[in-house]
Amino acid sequence: MEQKNTYTFNVHGMHCNACVVLTEGELNKHPNVSSARSDLKSRSVEVCGDFGGMPLEDIAKELTNLLSQHSLSMEKERKEIPWKEFGTAVPIAFGFALVFVLLQKFGIVNLVSAGDVTYGTAFIVGIVASLSTCMAVVGGLVLSMSATFAREGDKVRPQILFHIGRIVSFFILGGVIGAVGSAFQLGATGTFVLGMIIGLVMLVLGINLLDIFHWTKRLQPSMPKFLSRRVLRITEINHTFTPVLAGIATFFLPCGFTQSMQIYTLSTGSFLGGGLTMLTFALGTFPVLALISFSSLSIHTGSKAGVFFKSAGLIVILFAVFNIINSLAAIGWIAPVFNF
Repeated sequence: MEQKNTYTFNVHGMHCNACVVLTEGELNKHPNVSSARSDLKSRSVEVCGDFGGMPLEDIAKELTNLLSQHSLSMEKERKEIPWKEFGTAVPIAFGFALVFVLLQKFGIVNLVSAGDVTYGTAFIVGIVASLSTCMAVVGGLVLSMSATFAREGDKVRPQILFHIGRIVSFFILGGVIGAVGSAFQLGATGTFVLGMIIGLVMLVLGINLLDIFHWTKRLQPSMPKFLSRRVLRITEINHTFTPVLAGIATFFLPCGFTQSMQIYTLSTGSFLGGGLTMLTFALGTFPVLALISFSSLSIHTGSKAGVFFKSAGLIVILFAVFNIINSLAAIGWIAPVFNF
């Protein structure tokens, strides 16, 4: 009769609720693990299973081999804020903001708000989302699915089906949300509230990407864990339609950027408007996710990851500030500031 013990490990590289779901899902695949429960606040995981008399350090190493984005250790992760990375990140972020303003001058993009968002804006938000830590769970989903089908020698076809399923489902499900939104007539107050929600969610996302204030990570919205866990289990099924289902499932994974665009999509009030908004957002995420699919790229562990995320965080914060100020100006509480 096997004896199950509970082991507690510190998780390095945990950023958000998506990391919690991903870590649990990957650890539960180990044959000796009966359950795994991660905690974002303490950045730790409790693993219940039977590893015999194996030393804790060896168990941590063995389990780390299952993780696509994180690692386990007996020691807590030391978070020293590399302030010098901001020396590179700040110019990049403000350079991006300058280009964004120029594009807005030509009417190609506009600020993310509860007003009319151009498809160019949705595409740019998709690019930023694909570079964020909250999309790590989608990358983990892709890598997990790849491993499942690689055992059968099928590497390319599942990836193609995954991306087709993802892009098509974002259009259809985005259209459904837009159609549902047609039942609601947003007045000035409703538009203001919706704009503020989008702005505040993006502000939290941006601050989280800076990786300075750990407490803000608990404020990030996410899908219920029971739903996210079931989504990740889809990748364990080796069936022809599994990649398509996995692509569809990414619409429901815990990514604040996706949820921000879903909130906005409600305000479009039409199937076509909502569908095209989510479609262009999905196309924005496609390049990076395709690189992850076909080259096992992991931007989260690269030597420049800190600069990368701080630049993305500052860009998202600028989006959020612009949006909040514009929402306040639209309702007449303050004078217009950004009349580009």
